[in-house]
Amino acid sequence: MIKQLLVAASAAVLCAGAQAAYKDGTYTGEGTGNESKIQVEVVIAGGKITSVKVLKHGETEMLLKAAEKSIAKKVIAKNGTEGVEGVSGASNSSRGILEAVNGALKAAQ
Repeated sequence: MIKQLLVAASAAVLCAGAQAAYKDGTYTGEGTGNESKIQVEVVIAGGKITSVKVLKHGETEMLLKAAEKSIAKKVIAKNGTEGVEGVSGASNSSRGILEAVNGALKAAQ
């Protein structure tokens, strides 16, 4: 019984450590949206994503804002883009934002 608890506890620690820790700082990345390039800023503090903000774009404003708001919350909560889905109706803008965030996170590793 104690061995099983130790194995389970060890596995939990390993899984918790599997989440990426990033270098603190402010990073930018760029992705391709429907109409334009999308540039984002990702802020890392304490090894975790604290902010995701679109800096430049040429997308339809309403669609981009909907995608930015939803994706930023999910990326911060998950501390990465894995498992984050795009916004229906703004899939190209969503894809561009996620691509840009991935570029910024690559620089933060």
